[in-house]
Amino acid sequence: MKLGYARVSTQDQSLDLQIDALKAAGCDEIYREKVSGMKDDRPELERLLAYARPGDTLVIYKLDRLGRSTKRLLELAEELDRRGIELVSIRDQIDTSTAVGKAMFRMLMVLAEMERDIIVERTRAGLEAARARGRKGGRPVKYGEGNAKLAHAIELYRAKEKTVPDIERITGVSKATLYRALKKAGASQ
Repeated sequence: MKLGYARVSTQDQSLDLQIDALKAAGCDEIYREKVSGMKDDRPELERLLAYARPGDTLVIYKLDRLGRSTKRLLELAEELDRRGIELVSIRDQIDTSTAVGKAMFRMLMVLAEMERDIIVERTRAGLEAARARGRKGGRPVKYGEGNAKLAHAIELYRAKEKTVPDIERITGVSKATLYRALKKAGASQ
């Protein structure tokens, strides 16, 4: 049996293109889902996998419809292989019922993983280069050392005349920022 799986990431996107392609590929049943590919909780995909039997074929329009992460795609591919279920990706022209199709699928997974690793390396190199030029990453510090509002918040806290919510209202300094500054200064909370 050919089981089709169509997925888009948001509610306002259309599944029509994928469904037309899955019907043209001869799918007996089509499972439809509107959920991000980054989420592991995909009820329709789970229903399809629970229904699929050895000898069935899972047909998708494109590999990224099945999952966005290489790890998740490999896990699904291994599960399908272990259960005797073939995978066909129409757009990527992959059919794991053939030796060439299996090899192509694994090659695409390796290339996708390599691409992700290259992006991580570039990001790290960019951050290191920025640090070497004296730039710091992360969110800008709103209330750093020497800030009058933070100093006032610390004064109010140490005077023990106001509650922390009162201090937040008066100074605009959050409880977390106040406690972080107190900890850094060595004061007890």
